[in-house]
Amino acid sequence: MAYKYEKLLERFLSYVKIDTQSDEKSETTPSTKKQFDLAELLVEELKDMGLENVEVDEHCYVYATLPSNIKNNKYKIGLISHLDTAPAVSGKDVNPVINKDYQGGDIVLPGEKGVVIKEDDSLRKHIGEDIITSDGTTLLGADDKAGIAEIMEALNYFVNNPEVPRPEIRVAFTPDEEIGRGTIKFDKEKFGAQFAYTIDGGADGEIEDENFNADSMIIKFKGINVHPGYAKGKMINAIKLAGEFLSLLPKDKMSPETTEKREGYVHPVEISGIEEETTIFFIIRDFVESELKKKEEFLEDLVKKVVSKYPGADYSVEVKESYRNMKEVLDKYPDVLNLAIKAIEMAGVKPVRTPIRGGTDGAKLSFMGIPTPNIFTGGHNFHSKREWISYQSMERAVDVIINLMKLWAEKNNE
Repeated sequence: MAYKYEKLLERFLSYVKIDTQSDEKSETTPSTKKQFDLAELLVEELKDMGLENVEVDEHCYVYATLPSNIKNNKYKIGLISHLDTAPAVSGKDVNPVINKDYQGGDIVLPGEKGVVIKEDDSLRKHIGEDIITSDGTTLLGADDKAGIAEIMEALNYFVNNPEVPRPEIRVAFTPDEEIGRGTIKFDKEKFGAQFAYTIDGGADGEIEDENFNADSMIIKFKGINVHPGYAKGKMINAIKLAGEFLSLLPKDKMSPETTEKREGYVHPVEISGIEEETTIFFIIRDFVESELKKKEEFLEDLVKKVVSKYPGADYSVEVKESYRNMKEVLDKYPDVLNLAIKAIEMAGVKPVRTPIRGGTDGAKLSFMGIPTPNIFTGGHNFHSKREWISYQSMERAVDVIINLMKLWAEKNNE
């Protein structure tokens, strides 16, 4: 099978073999120095392509510019992907496997017994295509090294086809997106784009302009500890208060296990402590900000209900904003989304409007003044040993990026 883009596969396979896993417990930016390994390789490749203002800064943000080739260009359009892979599954010693001309059925990964990608509707859509996986001992890293490879190949196309009109293209590759810190040291002025697109989505055609509103909530139960041999009528065990509170959470709604589509949730992700004080860390999600606040009020009311039963017990609640729904910003700039939809259609792919049940760098960038929806890479089962991507989906994603830049060049003449 002839491949459309000469270096796309080579780039992708080389990128996924570089371990760039981020670390949510680290307090530095980047959270892991090994992210520089990929960043520095990309700087070399961007310079070899002839891009301008290419650099990786002290925080592992890569920036580059491909100048416009049209007169009186008005637009600087950004393309963004992230360097890191998820902390949940190892990204070290990735051994990619190409399942050529997939003809259906389960894909058994060779590196670890029992790791199988089950045939489902998503896989069946790619019969006859080349499915790339890991060997099953690690994740693949298509999230988001597929996005990086696709951006790089689109840039390579424009460099090698200078007659094709384009706006000024600003590129950024960011660290630590997987731990929610992808924009913490992002230099908006250095990036310089008016509008941008993260290339970090999933299945073919996905275009996302809406994401969860998100907060974190830290709940501390404060008990009274005394020697357990003499505790009758005196001890209030904070661990048990926390357990009682958790037992009162709804079983059939309001949790990740029981919600989908546009339904929000509350989710305890960590608990720690002793009899004197026990802390539960929650994440709260909803597409509507007022509903997010209702969920937080619900949790605090539940805490009060438990603590009120035990005179002498106490609690504290702290809410921290994580990110907000980028739709609030993007609705003010309809061309940003409409041109992306048209670019997907031009690639022969059906656009799929899906809200992100999570966050994205694009949400934070949008509220920083750079409206930034998210476009598909073609990947599936992210953050998993069963992660996979169709090579032909990657080609279609490159087509979309190229189409999108052409459309922004056309818009320059309006």
